[in-house]
Amino acid sequence: MTARSLRDIPAVEKVVTELGRCDLPRPVVVALVRRELSAMRAGKNVPDFAAVLARVRASVDDLRLSKIQPVINGTGIIIHTNFGRAPLGPDVLESLSAIAQNYSNLEYDLTGGERGHRGSYLEQNLALLCGAEAATVVNNCAAALVLTLRHFTTKKREVIISRGELIQIGGGFRIPDILEASGAKLREVGTTNKTTLDDYARAVAADTAMILKVHRSNFFMGGFVESPSTESLATLARAKRIPLVQDLGSGAIIATEKATAIEHEPTPSETLKRGVDLVCFSGDKLLGGPQAGIIAGKARHVAALKREPFFRALRCDKLILAALQTTVDLYLSGETSAVPALAMMQLSSDQLRERAGKVIARLQELPLRAEIGEGKAQIGGGTLPRSTIPSVTLDFPAEEPAAFAARLRRGTPPVIGYIAAGKFKLDLRTIFSRQDDELVTALRFAAQSS
Repeated sequence: MTARSLRDIPAVEKVVTELGRCDLPRPVVVALVRRELSAMRAGKNVPDFAAVLARVRASVDDLRLSKIQPVINGTGIIIHTNFGRAPLGPDVLESLSAIAQNYSNLEYDLTGGERGHRGSYLEQNLALLCGAEAATVVNNCAAALVLTLRHFTTKKREVIISRGELIQIGGGFRIPDILEASGAKLREVGTTNKTTLDDYARAVAADTAMILKVHRSNFFMGGFVESPSTESLATLARAKRIPLVQDLGSGAIIATEKATAIEHEPTPSETLKRGVDLVCFSGDKLLGGPQAGIIAGKARHVAALKREPFFRALRCDKLILAALQTTVDLYLSGETSAVPALAMMQLSSDQLRERAGKVIARLQELPLRAEIGEGKAQIGGGTLPRSTIPSVTLDFPAEEPAAFAARLRRGTPPVIGYIAAGKFKLDLRTIFSRQDDELVTALRFAAQSS
């Protein structure tokens, strides 16, 4: 690099000033500009000022898009892990706002005027909702499983689990890895497709700490398969004086087949009635609440888990507890229609088709072809893998659907759909009706900036 080219690199302040206002704190923008200019300084060629500015603008825009922000979900996946799983409804938002901007009785007993216990009201109602003797909450389902394993494997180490249940969940996390992280010793029984009650019985030994069942919520097995009933496994566990724990994963509270025409998902209540000692499941999947790991079952086991020193490291903050408390109260009050994830499942195709027609009517003046199409919405979040719900889509047979999709992703708010049969598609089941105005604005902007 010559002395002349070094002088061609603009000053940081000049670039920042030329960028103008953007939705990022000034120190963040300054640091980004410095990094970009340093990268240019290390290179062999320095572009002209316009090119420098364009490169920095692109980096600023990329950084802006990485902020957590609302998006319009047109994928048709109701519980979308990448989009924050279950959305929260107005009742939950109201409780979050009240707790967030005020002091609260998080650990204060208003009756006695002294220190109280965190989440006692929620735990009581969770137990009632799950048909359990007791319940508690940690920050996610993986944490619930780790806590349970650490507790039961303090003296004895082996955890018996079927080879057909050594599943991998989202993000590459695997049940065997979680078991090892807890300090437990894995004792695999059966085969991938067939595990019998005798397989479990033969594996029980002096070092057996517990039997673990993991619900295959994110995949299914068919054909030449076998696994013992929960009732028979519970009988075996009682006879051997060892606990039986089941990770339900998605944690449906109501009968899913009654909510809409999808398959049945085991509930905590029915699982505990079958003899399981403890169940754990996620709060932000089929329950439709915030991220949390819920543990329910025998009171003595729940109390022991709460005495574990590790429990404090996994406990939820006031906002999660408030959101979950409101969600649970909605179920107990019979107001499940106020849970957005459940409400989305129950929307009729006629309702969606009417909305689609109104949106398309508002796009008539644009150079943008739009049609009403059909889709199949999914539950998502690693739940009910065989279930789909007939849905209605907005179809855009654009010449370059990938480029159109990219423009929508970079809008405010970002709009995400999918491409099928050469068309860009937006499934209206997962787009809130209150977002229709924003959706129309985003579509207009993407069409006009092509």
